[in-house]
Amino acid sequence: MAVSSRRTHMAKKKVAVLGTGIIGAPVARHLRGHFAVRVWNRTRARAEPLAAHDGLEVCGTPAEAVAGADVVVTVLRDGPAVREAMAAAAPALAEGAVWVQLSTVGAEEIDELARLADAYGLVLYDAPVQGTRQPAENGALVVLASGPRTAGEPLELARLVFDAIGSRTVWVSDEPGAASRLKLALNSLVFALTHGAAESLALAEALGVDPALVVDAVAGGPLDSPFFQAKAAAIRAGDYTASFSVSNSVKDAELVVAAAESAGVTADVGAAGLARFRRAADAGHGDKDMAASYLVAPAGAARNPGAGN
Repeated sequence: MAVSSRRTHMAKKKVAVLGTGIIGAPVARHLRGHFAVRVWNRTRARAEPLAAHDGLEVCGTPAEAVAGADVVVTVLRDGPAVREAMAAAAPALAEGAVWVQLSTVGAEEIDELARLADAYGLVLYDAPVQGTRQPAENGALVVLASGPRTAGEPLELARLVFDAIGSRTVWVSDEPGAASRLKLALNSLVFALTHGAAESLALAEALGVDPALVVDAVAGGPLDSPFFQAKAAAIRAGDYTASFSVSNSVKDAELVVAAAESAGVTADVGAAGLARFRRAADAGHGDKDMAASYLVAPAGAARNPGAGN
């Protein structure tokens, strides 16, 4: 079935979005074109602005949000937060509903959530996303998907969600779990790139070289990327508005290192990056973008937040 006809066919289905943070709020807004959407957030005030959008209803509890929902989408901080929200929603969950799990929860937690889906009678799609604030706002996330691909309504509903929030879907496996494991490998690369950009600009400055020259030398070459340009621009401007916060980076880097240790992989770069994020959080930068890796200084000294200008 073509995407356009699929959207027409599914237009009146109901979806509940649990979690309306940096990713969850734009996810809910993009879904309202194709579903009747209810949302819930632990801090209700953060969800209230969504009530201004037609087709969106803010609910006070997870159970209220999922009542009658054909699809439940979880976009929460970590595995325990997902389990807590789904336990609260459990009395109102519809047997056979589709559960699209977008949160980054790690290798062990996704297996626990798969068992939970079986217990609740839900069809689980393990679907962490690659991308932060701007891709989410643009409906251009990359969805990493694992779940049943047997033709039928669950697959159609999952694809409709993926089409609404993402630029493309990478199907990893027919079984939940593989997508969350792939996300850990990808996050390992993201964190290495973030720290690499931060350290490169900091080193240039410390050596008496304008950090802008690092960006100029890299531009258009094999080391260049939109990600590097975005993080370098944030550092040089001293603008650490969070697309993905240092605190969340600590949480995800912990998942990466734990998975590597469990798999017997030596993750020296991952462990060092985790330590650097922890130092940034301890220095009071937890709510800033992960580019605040730049602000980490030796011997506990504080870098000047505007030093990259």
